[in-house]
Amino acid sequence: MRRVRPGASSRAPAERSLTSVAAGATYTGDTRAAGETDESREDETVDAPRLWHVTLSVSGTKTPLQEVRRGLEQLAHDHPFLLTSRYAPDHAEIRYWEEARDLHDAAAVALRLWGEHRQSAQLPPWEIVGLEVIDRDTYHHRIAEGYGPLPATPVGVHPF
Repeated sequence: MRRVRPGASSRAPAERSLTSVAAGATYTGDTRAAGETDESREDETVDAPRLWHVTLSVSGTKTPLQEVRRGLEQLAHDHPFLLTSRYAPDHAEIRYWEEARDLHDAAAVALRLWGEHRQSAQLPPWEIVGLEVIDRDTYHHRIAEGYGPLPATPVGVHPF
C-alpha cells in the first residue's frame, strides 16, 4: 500500500486552469494557465449557454392532492424558473426552461431537481419516470407545426 499526503496525487497535473461559462453568444476567453503568455497559447472560442425546454415526469404511491400541490407550489416558489406543473395523486409533470451549455448539462440538472428538493419542498417520495430535454429551436418548431407539448399556459401549478 502506498501512502500519499491528502490532496497529493501522482496522476494529477502539476497545475490546473479554471474556466467559467461564457455570458454571450460566443466569446474569446482567456483560459491561459499560470505563466503562459499570449504567444504560447491561442485564445479559444467557447460556446455560450443555450436554453433547453425540460419536461420532468415523476410517479409513485398515491399521495393526497393537497400535499402534492403544496410541494409543487413550494418548489415553484423556491425556484421561480418553473413554468408549469401538473399533478395527480400518483404522478406529476414539471416543465421549465433551463440554461445550460449542452444537453448533457441540462439533463443532469433536471435529473437532480426532484431528489435535491424533496426535503426542502416536502415533495412526495416519487421517482423520475420520464425526461425530455429539447433545444429552444426544436421546441418552437414543434409548436409551429402543431405537435409536441403545448406552450406552458396557464403558468403555475394545476391538476391534470
